[in-house]
Amino acid sequence: MTEAPHSRIAVADLGTNSTRLLVADHAGGALTDVERRSEVTRLGDGVDSTGRLADDAMGRVCACLARYRDVADELGAGRSIAVATSAVRDAANGAEFQQRVREDHGFDIRVIPGEEEARLTFLGATAGREPGRPTLVIDIGGGSTEFVVGEAGSPPTFHVSTRLGSVRQTERHLESDPPAPAELEAMAAAAREIIEAGAPESVRSDADEGIAVAGTATQLAAVDQQLEPYERDEVDGYRLGLGRCEGILARLAGLTLAERRDVPGLDPDRAPTIVAGAMILVESMRLFGLEDVEVSEADILHGAALAALAEG
Repeated sequence: MTEAPHSRIAVADLGTNSTRLLVADHAGGALTDVERRSEVTRLGDGVDSTGRLADDAMGRVCACLARYRDVADELGAGRSIAVATSAVRDAANGAEFQQRVREDHGFDIRVIPGEEEARLTFLGATAGREPGRPTLVIDIGGGSTEFVVGEAGSPPTFHVSTRLGSVRQTERHLESDPPAPAELEAMAAAAREIIEAGAPESVRSDADEGIAVAGTATQLAAVDQQLEPYERDEVDGYRLGLGRCEGILARLAGLTLAERRDVPGLDPDRAPTIVAGAMILVESMRLFGLEDVEVSEADILHGAALAALAEG
């Protein structure tokens, strides 16, 4: 086992679409990434319609967590935690799944409400930045999207967790392959309605700049650069213009699922939900009046680690 300081922490994020791992060291109030992993596990498949986590979906996540447990142990993490978000929050059997994760894989798991998800995401995305203009952090997940506004170094002044996610919107609106124009229009209208209801115009007009985190944003940055293989350093800090996002959305929406799997820079496992995710980002940028957003690899994983370490 690798020798490591007690401040080395492992954090797993059990999202609706993917299961991710961060192993990081903490020193001087800052985190240094040691290892990052991500697998598309689709925990939220069908939750929107059935209200339950499917057995095969839970199995995929647990198999992934078993691998992550080995990684955390090999790297000498002194503490292992996990956060679960929209899919587990919404599922009638979410508590049973939490117990399974805790007992079988040794992660101290907790299901966090949308407000806490927003706070931790903002903390992670803005940690280490200089205070400045009001900033919007957009976190597009599989089952929900969080919008958080504030200044680096201070608590957010506004946050909302919406039931607007790439998996949820795909299941609700996209039936054709490729998506039919009417389906895309209905999905865009639903996204606008949810964003406008969740974030008042006064809040939307207050944000001067934007940071986009999580899989949709990082994948679009990779597609825009045709990154093969994926290069984290090329994605973190990359600026995505609204016009570029609109162009990528139009291109991806015009392809079949099989064709999207072959798009340079796009993880094939993200192909089923990337159209909905791109649509959410485009409508978010339009309604918040942002000409571009900065893509960040730091997100709820970093926020959860910093919060857990601060709690002791």
